[in-house]
Amino acid sequence: MGEKTVAACKEYGCVYLHAVGGAAQVLAECIKRVPNVYFMEQFGAPEAIWEFQVVSFPAVVTIDAHGNSLHKEVFAASQAELAKYI
Repeated sequence: MGEKTVAACKEYGCVYLHAVGGAAQVLAECIKRVPNVYFMEQFGAPEAIWEFQVVSFPAVVTIDAHGNSLHKEVFAASQAELAKYI
């Protein structure tokens, strides 16, 4: 995820979540309500923004509402490790 995503999460007070791929059934069972769907007409269902209310949703916050990014942290740590071998 790039700087635009980080900036948007910070500006709008939202987070970016990552969940295990291929676990759609498990994730779907955690969704208790869908209060809103945004941009459905413009982009279609796959690209729309869905607002979910969930319980026990097994995901990791990788960008928080303060602009902290786990993506950046992992990339920096990986680069530091790689530098040891180059």
